[in-house]
Amino acid sequence: MVSRQPGNGQLLDDATNSAGPAASHAALDDILDLEKHKLANVPERQSSGTERWMKYLGFPLGIAVFLLIFYMPLPVGLTASGQAVLACFALALVWWVCEPVPTYLTSLILMIALVFTDGWDQEHVLGVLGFDVIWLNVMAFVLSSILVKTALAKRLALNLIIRFGHNASKMFLAFIVLQLCLAPLIPATAPRAVMTLPLMLVVAAIYGSTSDKVNGFGRNLFLQNLLGVNIFSSGFMTGSTANLIAISLIMSLSGEKVYYTDWMFASLPVVIIAMLLAWFFGPRLLIRLRPEERKPVIEGGIATLKRQLERMGKISFQEKKAAVIFGLVIFLWVTDRFHMQWFGFEINPVMAAMAGAVITFLPKIGLIKWNEADIPWHLMLFSAGAYAGGLALDNSGAARWAIASLFQHLHIGPGTNFWVVYVVIIAVNMYAHIFFTSKTMRVIIMMPIVIAVAQQLGFPVLALALPAAFTTDWVITLPINAKPNVIYFSTGQFSVLDNIKYGLVISTIGVIILTLAGMTWFRWLGITP
Repeated sequence: MVSRQPGNGQLLDDATNSAGPAASHAALDDILDLEKHKLANVPERQSSGTERWMKYLGFPLGIAVFLLIFYMPLPVGLTASGQAVLACFALALVWWVCEPVPTYLTSLILMIALVFTDGWDQEHVLGVLGFDVIWLNVMAFVLSSILVKTALAKRLALNLIIRFGHNASKMFLAFIVLQLCLAPLIPATAPRAVMTLPLMLVVAAIYGSTSDKVNGFGRNLFLQNLLGVNIFSSGFMTGSTANLIAISLIMSLSGEKVYYTDWMFASLPVVIIAMLLAWFFGPRLLIRLRPEERKPVIEGGIATLKRQLERMGKISFQEKKAAVIFGLVIFLWVTDRFHMQWFGFEINPVMAAMAGAVITFLPKIGLIKWNEADIPWHLMLFSAGAYAGGLALDNSGAARWAIASLFQHLHIGPGTNFWVVYVVIIAVNMYAHIFFTSKTMRVIIMMPIVIAVAQQLGFPVLALALPAAFTTDWVITLPINAKPNVIYFSTGQFSVLDNIKYGLVISTIGVIILTLAGMTWFRWLGITP
């Protein structure tokens, strides 16, 4: 197979025709050289016609929304600081979606606006940069850098592609299976995203998608993995801390106990169905793949990649060292529940990643120097602003006011049909992630409201609260919604608009599946009446 895809694939063909196998090897090495695609550099994307119009209209629209909310009469139950936070966050949300200015700049503007409008004080706004989520992201990118630097990521990716990568569909499915296998082993989503990121970068490059020239394969690959990292967490009670908090709230507020197998048997089939639908319809309807994007952009196809892997020789000492360091961190992540028994103290994911980073930088023992660590600081600022806005919504009471007002306007009260209430609860909890930048915060706000509604209307608490808890990890619509989203967005392989399209469609599919499951599968399990 000789690809006619422009870009790296065409360069490979031209080099092969002009200078033979040696040039072909050099061109393939260039495609697989991730050092040339630094995440720390903000990738320049060619905007589509729709995106250009969104940029033009988004700037004045964001300001108009801000002024409308900020100067409207103060609603009953909302504080002045809450109104200011709502206005600032609405401005940022419009600009994050439309991108009239870079996303990290919008985050900085949001942080300034929160302080200037008295929505949140300066100490708390700036203190967000010290949050564990920011440190985890920084350390995770350091660890990811050693896989790239030592070429271990390249070796693993070549093995993966040779085994499954004969076409795009099998490649997408292989990553879905990989994310499913990792979900119950590693309860933190960011580490799973970091583990798979270097592999995805190599695979995307082999299929002709790089940060400076993105194609449909790269967009589908990264968005489907964004879905997989997050949604598969909802298949297991231990998939995220937020799941455990939801169960704890159900237990403390209603006395209902939920076991690990109760959660898994109910939620995992829903998750698998949703991911298979995303795998099938994503490349066909959401972001269509052109015929030339369905095969590796490499002359000779898989056979050439096999020769490339053979040319790498046996695994090097540096690769082994990288595997040991990364393996140590993964071991600490996976065994967190045993730390107290083994060590007398717990090593949380941030400290485990930091320990790995320390080893990585140690003279003579480590693998990279500081300036070789590929840390996208613009994404850290983007995350800081998002978390500041989300936490300010919680701190000011604006989030609780908005949710309570929504339920009031929907006129949910005595006599309302159970399934009407069920669908509303599922939909509100599903789409609420668009406005919340923390799963934990969202659960703490939403779960008591759901339980109170069930008790007030005389419905079984688990019938509403447990399906609502299943939506906790469906944080898939915007890059600001979760740590893996930010990590994958740093690659430049998809736009905010791509994320919204994928996220809203799959979220809606999730509402439909959970509704059907409530009427059938959950009823058979005894969860719904």
